Amino acid sequence: QVQLVESGGGLVQAGDSLRLSCVASGPTFSMFAMGWFRQAPGKEREFVGAISGSRGSTYYADSVKGRFTISGDNAKNTVYLQMDSLKPDDTAVYYCAARFRYCSALGCSRDAGYDYWGQGTQVTVSS
Repeated sequence: QVQLVESGGGLVQAGDSLRLSCVASGPTFSMFAMGWFRQAPGKEREFVGAISGSRGSTYYADSVKGRFTISGDNAKNTVYLQMDSLKPDDTAVYYCAARFRYCSALGCSRDAGYDYWGQGTQVTVSS
């Protein structure tokens, strides 16, 4: 059973940066892609970005492209979400997710394609 634990959330001001981490444990050799999603109060969960494959191809939602960066450290079984130029609209609970299959842009953006989820970490951006 793969377990995912996010950390790094907090309260920041608009324009600040945060780096979220997602540490995976268990049979991580079976994971081929990792994604980040977020859910704001009263809204549906939405795709933020993903990293897939041995080459670490990355995909981002238009709303975060150019501001957020996903990277991975295989030795630490950790995926990071670097968030810069944060906006109040970025306020949400952020979740990381893992899947057993590679994905491309469209596939990576679908939450139904992920097999494991973390518990989430709160990010609050004040104006």
